[in-house]
Amino acid sequence: MNLIENIREGLRAIQGNLLRTVLTGLIIAFGIMSLVGILTAVDGIKYSLDQTFSSLGANSFDIERKGQNNRGNRGGRAQKVYPEITYDQAQQYKELMSEQATVSLSAYVSGATVVKSETDKTNPNINIVAGDEFYIQSHNLNLAQGRDFSNFEQEYGVNVAIIGSEIRKNLFPKSDPLGEYVSFLGRRFKIVGMLEEKGSSMGGNAGDRTIIIPLETGRQIPRAGNSALTYDIKTMIPRAEELTYTMGEATGVMRAVRQDALGQEESFEIERSDSLLESLNEISGYLKIGGFVIGFITLLGASVGLMNIMMVSVNERTREIGVRKALGATAFQIRQQFLIESIVICALGGLAGVFLGILMGNGIAALIGGGGFIVPWLWVIVGLSICVIVGVISGSYPAYRASKLDPIEALRYE
Repeated sequence: MNLIENIREGLRAIQGNLLRTVLTGLIIAFGIMSLVGILTAVDGIKYSLDQTFSSLGANSFDIERKGQNNRGNRGGRAQKVYPEITYDQAQQYKELMSEQATVSLSAYVSGATVVKSETDKTNPNINIVAGDEFYIQSHNLNLAQGRDFSNFEQEYGVNVAIIGSEIRKNLFPKSDPLGEYVSFLGRRFKIVGMLEEKGSSMGGNAGDRTIIIPLETGRQIPRAGNSALTYDIKTMIPRAEELTYTMGEATGVMRAVRQDALGQEESFEIERSDSLLESLNEISGYLKIGGFVIGFITLLGASVGLMNIMMVSVNERTREIGVRKALGATAFQIRQQFLIESIVICALGGLAGVFLGILMGNGIAALIGGGGFIVPWLWVIVGLSICVIVGVISGSYPAYRASKLDPIEALRYE
């Protein structure tokens, strides 16, 4: 008997005991379903957490001049003073990184500013920020009313503004602020939008006391002592797990832009939301380990059940084995037949388990986080590979026992 004939014989044996094959396959299917399902759910939940953490800044990093946040001397020695990041440098970086990431430029124009309307004025606690076309997106702000700045307003520095909710409450408590005018820093600005209220969470309500103006407009406003603006660079990427790689690219680009000599330390600093990203990776890592352990234990029980059923099959087919041996089948061919049966049963059960596991995992992820439909190809391949291994291991001993049966004793078996 060649291999093809042996495979056909194994399939005929499976078809002849269809109910037992289905029940055995279900044992394997449930084991694979638990493994693939749990790991799919983890991937789905992680995807949802990626989206949530992205809104908290886990998919972005900031670049600023080195030593910008230093206070005084350290260890009795004055810290080295690095030059500010200029507008040209910031723009050059933005252009060079435009294909890999979304880059937002902004500048802090003024703090403790008094803002006036035609009838009232605020306390001197308003922050004025100049931002580009990506500022609202990169800082996870939402508009409650109105619109963002147009390309024309950004390019030519038009006097338009987006105000925080507290400014609306103080200056326009009973009227719609859109289209109205406010004055600050010696200029008159038209209100084109209003930010959603952020409240006092996450470190105060400074966001509600902020006015955003176009970046070019902020550059045109004279500053005390003719000091230059300090530009903040925020780089965003779609997926948080690619952050480290993108930061490496950004470091090389910024070194070239700042002309930092080879071997010299960077004249800038890159800051990221480490705690959020590390928490995400740590949680998902523990979940995957736990899911794999649970799935492995389930598959271990399934393999024991499969081995038991294959042993029963050997006992039931002892006379058949004797007939085949009497007709010239070798011990190797007998082993091969039973191994093929075991592997085919596991493969069929594995395919069903993978399908059910993907549905179950995505269903759990949708209930918890509402993420998109995910097909974890890695776990599909792992699950099917485990099926084949389980089939070989579970069928090896019964196949060995069948191959060692004495043909005369097997023919006399009732």
